[in-house]
Amino acid sequence: MRIGEVAKEAGVSVRALRYYEEQGLLTSDRAPSGQRHYPVSAVERVRFIQNLYTAGLGSKAVLRILPCMEHGVLTDEMQDRLLAERERIQTQLEELTATRDKLDEVIRLGEAYRRDPAAQGCERAS
Repeated sequence: MRIGEVAKEAGVSVRALRYYEEQGLLTSDRAPSGQRHYPVSAVERVRFIQNLYTAGLGSKAVLRILPCMEHGVLTDEMQDRLLAERERIQTQLEELTATRDKLDEVIRLGEAYRRDPAAQGCERAS
């Protein structure tokens, strides 16, 4: 696949793919003309990298994790690191879930107020 195709399929910019290559997170073959060519599997890899970035991991952490995902080789140190990252992500999920639940309550109160303006509005949400 060419760089534009991978970018489109993975939902990232071409610039992001070039950055991933600079960081050693992604590799491509080069045509004699210099064009990058990626395997179809690059799309899933890029999506995974994006998810790790979204979870707050930096390039160096992602670079250490990817070989484990590709080869299934996991050192004790990497196991500990992955478990710590998983716990951090779990905490984020719990915090986001609590935030979502509070927003749901504000929405519910707002909808109730719209149906019955005599009801108390959003000031009840806390």
